[in-house]
Amino acid sequence: MSERQHEKMIIIGSGPAAWTAAVYAARAQLEPLVYEGEGSRTMIPGGQLMFTTEVENYPGFPEGVNGINMMAAFKEQAVRFDTRVVTEDIVEVDFSVRPLRLISSRGTELEADTVIIATGANARWIGLPNEERLAQSGGGVSACAVCDGALPHFRDQVVAVVGGGDSAMEDAIYMAKFAREVVVIHRRDELRASKIMQDRAMANDKIRFQWNSVVTDVRGGDVITGLELRDTVTGEESELEVGGLFVAIGHTPNTDFLGGRVALKPNGYIETPTAWRTATSVPGVFAAGDAMDDFYKQAVTAAGTGCMAALDAERWLAHGGVEALEGEKVTAESE
Repeated sequence: MSERQHEKMIIIGSGPAAWTAAVYAARAQLEPLVYEGEGSRTMIPGGQLMFTTEVENYPGFPEGVNGINMMAAFKEQAVRFDTRVVTEDIVEVDFSVRPLRLISSRGTELEADTVIIATGANARWIGLPNEERLAQSGGGVSACAVCDGALPHFRDQVVAVVGGGDSAMEDAIYMAKFAREVVVIHRRDELRASKIMQDRAMANDKIRFQWNSVVTDVRGGDVITGLELRDTVTGEESELEVGGLFVAIGHTPNTDFLGGRVALKPNGYIETPTAWRTATSVPGVFAAGDAMDDFYKQAVTAAGTGCMAALDAERWLAHGGVEALEGEKVTAESE
């Protein structure tokens, strides 16, 4: 007899996709178990919305909603329907066997009839040694302005934000509340951000743009004192004195723990072979949210795919799940 803890459904993640999947699965009496994660320097339970002050584009909140409050409400709704939650990571999976096998960060061995992967994506860093050192030591480098920007260290300072998308504009606007000046450093001469976010940033007198520039080094011992820049057009090098650096250059999907057990796209996002479906390359394993969405990356679309994944998993189980697979195998062999 197996000593592994057996579950009908395990959901990995704790963002909009995971909690929406949990709500649907719990209401369908699938008794979901959610592994919400332990958290790290750039990722905490609740996902990227935990780093967002005001969410203005999620339906149902005409005045906007605080990202932390929003995720707390998502979780509360899932728990209301008896969703169980474990604050651990899933660190290893084996999807070549039935039931599906998983191991948690604290060594718990599990097996499940079906799994929904909704692990989201993690903030991307420039990759400079001093950047990483100062980020780890709390020396004024961060990938989350909302998390760290209100700290006394950054007040009345000149701070830099690296990036050209919506996240960078949101970070710049947020930091303008505290900093003396915010310098947005972007490698091109135009932004990728949505028009409304560009307009907001450009209308703020405390925000200026350093176009066609990349950061080549971060200066400072215990705390950041400045940046070394290179012009992407002329190659000219320059220095910028800053008291803080916020990196907002995109995200990497949290899929490494899968160990190749599920087919991924070349960029690391989970592949879903059939359009508008959440089924992965492994029968009984479904994907939702930013771990599989490399195009939209919105809270509302993440929640939508969470709903889809739960419904897909429910239907897969209702149609026999593993038994259906075994039946297909027998039929194929007899032919």
